[in-house]
Amino acid sequence: MSRDLTIRVSLIEDDETIREGYAYLIGNTEGYKVVSAYRSFEDAARRIAQDDPDVLLLDVELPGLSGIDALPKLKKLLPETHILMLTVYEHEQQIFRALGNGAAGYLTKNTSHDKIISAIHEVMEGGGPMSAHIARMVISSFKRNEQSPLTRRETEILEQIATGKSRKRIAEELFIDLETVKSHIKNIYHKLNVHSKADAIKTAKDNKFI
Repeated sequence: MSRDLTIRVSLIEDDETIREGYAYLIGNTEGYKVVSAYRSFEDAARRIAQDDPDVLLLDVELPGLSGIDALPKLKKLLPETHILMLTVYEHEQQIFRALGNGAAGYLTKNTSHDKIISAIHEVMEGGGPMSAHIARMVISSFKRNEQSPLTRRETEILEQIATGKSRKRIAEELFIDLETVKSHIKNIYHKLNVHSKADAIKTAKDNKFI
């Protein structure tokens, strides 16, 4: 495990109540020590390398640089540290971005205290802990029909539509312009031979395209 068998933990979480709650929980568990707690990546960036944590709990929704965008920078500052993401929201695209950026695990904030502690232990043992619902999302994405006529971007957009997001919101979240989103939706309708959002979602789900 770590140098003195005590697992050193840092936190980056902007909600003070949650941050203090985790710090208290982890700090009062035998074998675990909270070495630092920050409210943003910007606050942490100056000192976290010296903190030298074994495990970092990182909030996805941070002020300033988001947890997911901060991940690659934190991996450079802390190449040996295991980073566990904490989130309220379970967006598939967000989960895959986080895992792609080097997250070792992904937990929702309603995860029980015992499971947070066991997740920290698990990641130290080489595991990749995830909340049950997130794990199911990851697994289901691998079960998609590989014969889908939709491109990866079209699939991504249709998944966002299926969660009820507007075209404008999708454009903002994917950093593309509204006309591009409309063009992708037109292509989706054409490829699936449908004429409405509801039919597109139903056809795609029936065929495991999303």
